Amino acid sequence: MKTALVVGATGLVGSNLVNQLNDSKFYSKIILLVRRKSELNHLKIEEKIIDFDNIDASIIKGDDIFCAIGTTIKKAGSKENQYKIDCEYPFKIAQIAKRNNVKQFILVSSLGADAKSSNFYLKTKGDLEEKISDLNFETFIIIRPSLILGDRKEFRLGEKIGVVLFKLLSPLFIGGLKKYKGVKASSIAKTMIKLANENLTGKVIVESDKIS
Repeated sequence: MKTALVVGATGLVGSNLVNQLNDSKFYSKIILLVRRKSELNHLKIEEKIIDFDNIDASIIKGDDIFCAIGTTIKKAGSKENQYKIDCEYPFKIAQIAKRNNVKQFILVSSLGADAKSSNFYLKTKGDLEEKISDLNFETFIIIRPSLILGDRKEFRLGEKIGVVLFKLLSPLFIGGLKKYKGVKASSIAKTMIKLANENLTGKVIVESDKIS
């Protein structure tokens, strides 16, 4: 059985991921890389408090690393801080994980992620994809969800409005528009774990309409 490392464990996708990893037959230990102690208490869990500006490389050891970290400009306070949290921090983790012989990196990115995008958020996600890709992990799995559905601990007005609109318009998302349909956080977590245990190699990109 394997050891999973999780970055972003307390977020919407991350908390679903931790619960599913705890129930998974593939993992005997789950190491959470967190800034402060969380409320995620499970039998397999071991929490490691991490300072992202001064990372202790010795704690980033395992088989598969799952990254679901993410924030908003409002919460981060500025674009610079958001870029640091959404791109620079996970890339630092990825660099250390690669040096410590972690075999697989499974990343939650975004639909439309593109390093050449004029949209700040999509460019940030695209930058991270490219940076991690250049590290040449044995397996690099990129999940690109559309609007993520689920109950967040924090209230995001814009996202709540988006969820309502997506639900109303959901019947229209067919054919080429299917990839824009909202996707449940639990489904993203399930897909991440499933693909991490299918003996894949190289870079694998999963668009939103392929998440199940």
